[in-house]
Amino acid sequence: MTGVLSLSLGAVIGTILALTGAGGGILAVPLLVFGLHLTMAQAAPVGLIAVGAASAFGALLGLREGLVRYRAAMLIGAVGMLLAPLGVRLAHMIPNTPLMVAFSLLLAWVAWRTSQQARQGGAGGDARTLAAQPCVLNPAEGRLTWTRPCALALTGTGALSGLLSGLLGVGGGFVIVPALSRFTNVATRGIFATSLAVISLVSIGGVTAAALHGAVVWPVALPFAAGAILAMLAGRKVAARLAGPRLQQGFALVSAAVALLLLARALGWLAM
Repeated sequence: MTGVLSLSLGAVIGTILALTGAGGGILAVPLLVFGLHLTMAQAAPVGLIAVGAASAFGALLGLREGLVRYRAAMLIGAVGMLLAPLGVRLAHMIPNTPLMVAFSLLLAWVAWRTSQQARQGGAGGDARTLAAQPCVLNPAEGRLTWTRPCALALTGTGALSGLLSGLLGVGGGFVIVPALSRFTNVATRGIFATSLAVISLVSIGGVTAAALHGAVVWPVALPFAAGAILAMLAGRKVAARLAGPRLQQGFALVSAAVALLLLARALGWLAM
């Protein structure tokens, strides 16, 4: 019964990932906390496995279409993989309640940021100016021009996403997507595809560290990941038709509601 429920919950996350992009995976952990009554330390690696696996499939499709900036993805992903084990270690040192409060605040910020994007009519990545962007595409080669500021910006992005991935079990798309939007002039589709590639790499570091700590609940993780992958692949067919400010507003409302519920659970206002 748990396997069927886990598969179904994973399908929900896969659908959200397909419709909203890389940042949608942040809802995996609260769904596991409420749906399967896992602790934050248990839910984090399970969510990371599902988001990482689904992102890997999405990244492969992006590579086939030539959308992934693979050199940038490898740098961000490598740094993230190094920092993810530190996040996992911290997650086992910090009590469950502070972790839930931190996650709810992070989710509330994601909800606010997504609502702001919806009001502005989307990410707007294709119309960005080149001013103050350290990573700019070379028009002759179609590749990023690597400079010291560019490398430092991408390294910092990888460090933050890796730490949060290990600590809270989030893929880090809500960090990577805005960072790439701010630091590069890559088109929006390329940003999403590159973010998926990074998430898949960072997830390897977090999941490996969690597995070494014996913190992965495999009977839950495997069907949850399978449901996420299948739903994401199926959802890609309708994602383009439904994408837009309305969908972002819906995601923001759901995220805000889940953040409030998670905070209430952490503070003892909501029973298990």
